Amino acid sequence: MPREDIKALFDSFNEKRILIIGDVMLDLYLNGKVERISPEAPVPIVAVRNRFARLGGAANVAQNIKALGAEPVLCSIIGDDSKSHDFFDLLAEHGMPGNGIIKSKERRTTTKYRIIGNNAQMLRVDDEDTFNLTDDEYDALCGKIDFIIANERIDGIILQDYNKGVLTEKLIRRTIAVANEKNIPVGVDPKKNNFLVYEHSTLFKPNLKELKEGISYDFPTDTIEGILSGVNVLQDKLQCRFVMNTLSERGVLIQEITDGVKSHHYIPAHLRKIADVSGAGDTVLGVAMLCLVCNQDAYHIAAISNLAGGLVCEEIGAVPINKERLLKETEKI
Repeated sequence: MPREDIKALFDSFNEKRILIIGDVMLDLYLNGKVERISPEAPVPIVAVRNRFARLGGAANVAQNIKALGAEPVLCSIIGDDSKSHDFFDLLAEHGMPGNGIIKSKERRTTTKYRIIGNNAQMLRVDDEDTFNLTDDEYDALCGKIDFIIANERIDGIILQDYNKGVLTEKLIRRTIAVANEKNIPVGVDPKKNNFLVYEHSTLFKPNLKELKEGISYDFPTDTIEGILSGVNVLQDKLQCRFVMNTLSERGVLIQEITDGVKSHHYIPAHLRKIADVSGAGDTVLGVAMLCLVCNQDAYHIAAISNLAGGLVCEEIGAVPINKERLLKETEKI
């Protein structure tokens, strides 16, 4: 891709609006130094140096969309609790509206506490509810989604599933049906519970473990051809245009179906100093979806999003991609 085309692509991100639906969460970090073991139990003592909070889950996808210059529209349900105030404060801090977020007295705001010692994660504590939406919550969220799609321009929809209960089978099928009716592409980051429910989505992005568990097929993973055999099974079941399989340190594999013909590209990972992989999948899907709605082909969707995922792994915690750095790295490579 010529340099001027890359710059034009990144500029075109600024014109897009992406609706993100799924499980949002609050990521809280205690970061410090480990110099001794506790006398009370054989565990390290972390002397806290600093604390910080980040938006996680679908909210981190929204952060990435925002960081790339596009406009995210976030829809989810959180608790009506003290952590919900922290969540809304972070949204405001990042310049993102909270009008698509519903507070419910039926559940807690998902909060993950991470203890970091000597730049390594020592412990994670999850404070959350994972049951499916109640009927009232489902109706309220559908009302929000319908209103936004009917009254605002939406270029693409992302369904970000963490199995916390927001993306139920009923909501998934309804959202994809509405999107297809209005010719809005849908990108999916799945989890195990509803893995095969996302039929007729546009871009489906599992990692290798999710793919093996989701299709219950023990395909070989030591070669690209072996992984493709699993991708073929999945794509035949879901009838989605793209399957983009992230392969961790091995890179990414994308396969497209056009007029019944399958074609694929394998993009190896770039060598990085990995600090933290949390949130990398959110970045990959956000970048891939923006490339998709900007009419990029399968190769460039996978190549640019693969590069973005590697860049954020160099940071501690779920952080949004730096657009200027991604642009420079894309131009260089």
